[in-house]
Amino acid sequence: MEQTWRWFGPADPITPAQIRQTGATGIVTALHDIPYGVVWSPEAIAERQALIGANPALGLRWRVVESLPVHENIKQGTGDLPALFANYRQSLRNLAAAGITTICYNFMPVLDWTRTELAAPLPGGGTALRFNAHELAAFDCFMLRRPHAEDDHPPEVMARARTWFQAASESTQARLLANIMAGLPGAYDRYDIPGLRRILDTYADIGADGLRAHLKRFLQEVIPAAEEAGMRMGIHPDDPPRPMFGLARIVSNADDLAFITGCVDSTANGLTLCTGSLGAGAGNDLPAIATRFAPRIHFAHLRNVAKEPDGSFMEADHLGGDVDMVAVIAALLGEQGRRRDAGDARWRIPFRPDHGHELLDDAARRTHPGYPLAGRMRGLAELRGVMTAVASLRGLPL
Repeated sequence: MEQTWRWFGPADPITPAQIRQTGATGIVTALHDIPYGVVWSPEAIAERQALIGANPALGLRWRVVESLPVHENIKQGTGDLPALFANYRQSLRNLAAAGITTICYNFMPVLDWTRTELAAPLPGGGTALRFNAHELAAFDCFMLRRPHAEDDHPPEVMARARTWFQAASESTQARLLANIMAGLPGAYDRYDIPGLRRILDTYADIGADGLRAHLKRFLQEVIPAAEEAGMRMGIHPDDPPRPMFGLARIVSNADDLAFITGCVDSTANGLTLCTGSLGAGAGNDLPAIATRFAPRIHFAHLRNVAKEPDGSFMEADHLGGDVDMVAVIAALLGEQGRRRDAGDARWRIPFRPDHGHELLDDAARRTHPGYPLAGRMRGLAELRGVMTAVASLRGLPL
């Protein structure tokens, strides 16, 4: 499997030379400064490629786009959709012409990944990302004050939420809002409470069936162009895989993935296997999902989570937590072998260590939450070791 690293571009405090020291050779990045719905021009793509390849001795190349964002109007099914679809198709063609043919994207309304705590302490020092169900409920019910929000949270979670809110100062509440917004990188919109209420109102009449219909139309509009250009698109699962703030989530389990891959029967219509996002869902069997959907997995985010009965979870060590990472990796390596034997020139599946604990001197770098240097390098080293061992024992290609 190809070792890759998410890099946020010239503003990222982690340099390409440091990335190469981790062992990664593929870069996962995006043009976050370009607004949603605007075409990624050949010039902008070439500029980022030149930055990545400025030192040829490093051997780095832009391997995966994460993400080519889907405009909120497409998710809502409103506005000038033909123009938005045309722009998305043109961005795909421009990327393909530059030799970048793997696209990660998501269809989560309004928010990207969501955590309530960005620096949960670890034994011996270091911090991790954490999702506390009671803090999300407190935000939903008492800060956002969404109508009927209490119906979406179990009574025991609501009891803890009330206690938390009663004790929370204004600065504590402001930090919770900032933490919830932290999953939106680059130029993505951040919302204050009134702004979040307004954007949520635009989804008031769009339930899960409506959002699925809008995703299906998006796929029908763009996948043929992706296939023609030799692109492979991989939708990213919901993170966490549960409805939030009244917003439907439709990429949360095996049934959702079966619906999506069935919308357009094309290899170009594929998946990003995120073991952490899907792993946060109590009913999700990650080795089974990896095996079932292996032919459509075009990119992998490998990380782990430790779940709690109330729906809370902690981002664990890459080889810790609840996900059987060895079994997932074995499934992916087996799929690689199948692709190689079938003559697929692009048989290697790119993966990256997703998120990571802040360790050692990571905090001093002020990287994007979840994307430290030392923590991800540790995860990459652990994953590389598992892959090497599994490939050797089973006679599978790395």
